[in-house]
Amino acid sequence: MRVAVLGATGVFGERLCRLLARDGHDLILVARSPAPLQRLASELGAEALSLDRRGDLGPLFARAPEVVVDAAGPFQSYGADPYRLPRACLAAGAHYLDLCDDCGFCAGITALDAAARAAGRFALSGVSSVPALSSAAVAALAEDLDTIDRIDSAILPGNRAPRGRAVIAAILGQVGRPLRVWRGGAWDEARGWSAPRRYDLPGGVTRRGWLIGVPDLVLFPARFGARSVLFRAGLELGVMNQALALLSWLRTALPIPAPSGLMHRLASLLRPFGSDRGGMVVEVTGRRAGQGVTRRWRLLAEAGEGPFIPALPVRALLRDAPAIPPGARPALAELPLASFAAALSDLAVTTDRDETPRAPLFPALLGPAFDGLPPAVRDSHATLADLRLTGRADITRGRGAWPGLIALLFRFPPAGRDVPVTVLKSREGDRELWERRFGPRRFRSVLRPEGGAMTERFGPVTFTLGLAVADGALHFPVSAARAGPLPLPAWALPVSHARETAEDGRFRFDVAIHAPLTGALIVRYRGWLVPVEAPCQSPAEAQGCPPGGPTCTASTMPPRGGSSSTPTP
Repeated sequence: MRVAVLGATGVFGERLCRLLARDGHDLILVARSPAPLQRLASELGAEALSLDRRGDLGPLFARAPEVVVDAAGPFQSYGADPYRLPRACLAAGAHYLDLCDDCGFCAGITALDAAARAAGRFALSGVSSVPALSSAAVAALAEDLDTIDRIDSAILPGNRAPRGRAVIAAILGQVGRPLRVWRGGAWDEARGWSAPRRYDLPGGVTRRGWLIGVPDLVLFPARFGARSVLFRAGLELGVMNQALALLSWLRTALPIPAPSGLMHRLASLLRPFGSDRGGMVVEVTGRRAGQGVTRRWRLLAEAGEGPFIPALPVRALLRDAPAIPPGARPALAELPLASFAAALSDLAVTTDRDETPRAPLFPALLGPAFDGLPPAVRDSHATLADLRLTGRADITRGRGAWPGLIALLFRFPPAGRDVPVTVLKSREGDRELWERRFGPRRFRSVLRPEGGAMTERFGPVTFTLGLAVADGALHFPVSAARAGPLPLPAWALPVSHARETAEDGRFRFDVAIHAPLTGALIVRYRGWLVPVEAPCQSPAEAQGCPPGGPTCTASTMPPRGGSSSTPTP
């Protein structure tokens, strides 16, 4: 095919040109700087065109390309008429592809759908690592699942992968800023570059990733009917990750500008360290025939070939171009994962897939006794990934300095009647993170099985809970505690009367906590909760997700500005 590539001399554009040249395409290389453009064109035996996409596009279409690929960007800064190029492509009878990973641009290209169909051409946005490749992996992993509880993906580049100023500036633009995420069947707010998680790549490579915004976060919930969608990125060197994490924390309270120049210099200074090995992980957790399962697809790029991965989806799609339906849309699962595997066969890239059973913590710990609980209580502990419950509660606070001090330390909510409550339970490895929101007040704890019992940690204090099922209720008495590694004596333990039961089919809770030494009431909260139901309950239903379901809108997009925020593997 006759293919024009804009941004041909950029990090990803150059690698795309090399891949397409290997496949025998007739290439038109387009860039603003003539000298490097001519050198690359001469090397690849391609035609060179020095052109600014903001100017006259006539010389481009005079060369009659069948496909135009925009690998230039930054797509966030395309101004008042961001779709000028794809619209011109359709008018000239050419297909259009881009490597965009900005949610707003990627989702908004559907405005050209009628024009694309009328022209019998496709205009696909996001034909890159995200969302094109990541969505193909999700589609493969989700096959035959009845429900998808969570999609969790990450891109984890090696330190020696190229990182331009625009990429660094775009990442810094999200660090510490509010980030909209779909979690437990509802939109929630997280902080950019927070909530770190460890990922294992092929070959024993281990990296950590932090939350960051990409189109997957807002396009996948409706496309796949997922209850939660998370995406992380992480750098290889801990010092750079921790510097960004510190900046993220500081920005929650201080108006710190993005130190892009400083970070670029730091990245350049540290370039000799680390490796040229990077990777990508896509995990899907869900249920099949009532049983929980986590499926994982992993990619490891070696020998410095990670920057080829963002260009790979264009190569794969052009190999199957006749099978791509006309229309303008984000590139979501346009091709099967096998097509991408074939497209990377000549690169130093390995992939693998695995599957592991996944069971909620409470049924495994309680055994047969768990089945004796009311259905509403059992459902509240069926957490494979993220479970969100909402309801109302009455809160009573004890009086006196001692109970008040303890309540302050543990961030217990103030007294109130008919207070709105949200509880988000998130499974991470062998533990559950519980975030309770009583009105505007939040407090968190971490539950983990230890030695045949359940423990719950609030900050540095860990309580051992003597879970027991009696009279159709689940009881949570405190049997031991420790501060850090140091065990607390019995007289220092609080007295907890906590029970979960059901009334008229609805989950109910009643928790009363009394202070050590005095026995005075610290706090009591009691009320009811119901699970949040997502607009789309299964992958099959997702194709007809109703209006008002999870979609990419102005209120759900990451902040605009800068360039691509997704680092290359």
